[in-house]
Amino acid sequence: MNRHLTITRRGLIGSVAALGALATSRAFARDFGAATAIVETASGPLRGRFEAGDVQAFKGLRYAAPPVGPLRFRPPQPLAKWTGIIDAAQFGNAAIQSPRQPDAPFDERQSEDCLFLNVWTPDLAGKKPVMVWLHGGAFSSGAAGRPTYWGQQFARDGVVLVSVNHRLNVFGFMQLPDAWGPDYASSGIAGMLDIVQALQWVKANIARFGGDPDNVTIFGESGGGAKVSLLLGMPPARGLYHKAIIQSGAALDATPRAYAQSLGNALTEVLGVKPGDVSALAAVDTQKIFDSQQRAIDAVAKLDRGGFLSGGFTPSIDGNALPRGPFTPEAQPWIADIPLIVGTNKDEGTMFALGNAALAGATDATFDAEVRKAYPKQADKVAAAFRAAYPGYTPADLITAMNGNRMFWVDSIKLAERKTRQPAPVWMYRMDHELPTMGGRLKAGHATELSYVFGTYDNIPNFVGTGPEPARMSAQMHPAWVAFAKAGKPEAPTLPAWPQYDLARRQTMIFNLESHVESDPHGDLRKLIVA
Repeated sequence: MNRHLTITRRGLIGSVAALGALATSRAFARDFGAATAIVETASGPLRGRFEAGDVQAFKGLRYAAPPVGPLRFRPPQPLAKWTGIIDAAQFGNAAIQSPRQPDAPFDERQSEDCLFLNVWTPDLAGKKPVMVWLHGGAFSSGAAGRPTYWGQQFARDGVVLVSVNHRLNVFGFMQLPDAWGPDYASSGIAGMLDIVQALQWVKANIARFGGDPDNVTIFGESGGGAKVSLLLGMPPARGLYHKAIIQSGAALDATPRAYAQSLGNALTEVLGVKPGDVSALAAVDTQKIFDSQQRAIDAVAKLDRGGFLSGGFTPSIDGNALPRGPFTPEAQPWIADIPLIVGTNKDEGTMFALGNAALAGATDATFDAEVRKAYPKQADKVAAAFRAAYPGYTPADLITAMNGNRMFWVDSIKLAERKTRQPAPVWMYRMDHELPTMGGRLKAGHATELSYVFGTYDNIPNFVGTGPEPARMSAQMHPAWVAFAKAGKPEAPTLPAWPQYDLARRQTMIFNLESHVESDPHGDLRKLIVA
């Protein structure tokens, strides 16, 4: 079953719609500020702008050649050098994706030419910890320049924050058949290789922005968490990061190559391009390729789509850059020394249930029937365990909780278990604070922790609410992420001691207005549904 992307694709519009009404936020004011000093990167000189008087921001920095024309679907290529001073004051293009989403700034642009990153730093001197953010949106949408992801607060707290745009959907993850030759042998993972290229840019350049290339933490949420998971299984990414955080997006496996190649072949047939005709493929109109995705997916609908990330244009195993699923059957040995934070939110499924009219009439019998479909061998025990774990939830809430657990919690637990068998420490969390907005329907839903981690809750008040609660949540989560980036331990004076996760006690930080640690939260349920 395609537990991640089938549901994520369907719920994606609902998730970004929940971030609507952002246009009223002061975050959209275009005040570029004074220019910074000139920074000499390996490719050429540039300058950024001061933001809010104390943070230096460098936006829209190219880290690879534009992946267009003859470079379409190929691994990222080196960036040509320049001599003139680049004014890095605006975000670069987002990847080609679905029509504009409600959380996108009014001036966000989309293009195949999308290999850009952004840097926020407190100053250009010293060796500060670096955090590289990978945005969510499954593998089909999203952008690094969204207001929730702005890096000023990380910079104020002594971290150099980097955020990355890369190729998405068909442009990032179409695996062409072997007949296309070696240049396209890894086309099904080109979007992930973009991220590797961005990490190589960080290694080569971040010291010029006051960052330490030997202290890099990769982190991401939802699809971004899956990207972090995949990087942990990619040999070309070795040595480019030193710590990792996976928020609501654990990925154990990837799309099988056979399915991915069949899908790629189906798309070229839809486009009328003959096998191996590189010139013809390079000449096809961008929008035509994007609009042809679903026809290709439908053409291979009966094929075995394999693991967690299957179904459509998602990263696939190429046997080289991604030799196998990153955590299937276990963690790769070369990440044995990489500390990890992994976690989910209490009510992951609510974001994807918005607008589902069928849930309105759900009864206890409806819930029991849904459990029997999902867990036929022990339905009664599973249903009882869900009711015990979520007291007071309606039948509709319980169905949503079951779906959310299957999408995110189960594989997060599995990934943590497999990583704990290595020497480096693992920390597990769950975020329980429920939003007051939208009539409380989201509860502690998918993506609701993001502005707490970034300290950007003031940018999206219509989503997270106003008053002291968002700031209180951020005062607990944000410092823990900063401490992890700085010293490899998520310790913060606003939190109780956060023990490492192990298979004996399974101690987990429960983030809320009053955070605490629980041993094996929802343990009875875990024993039934986490195989």
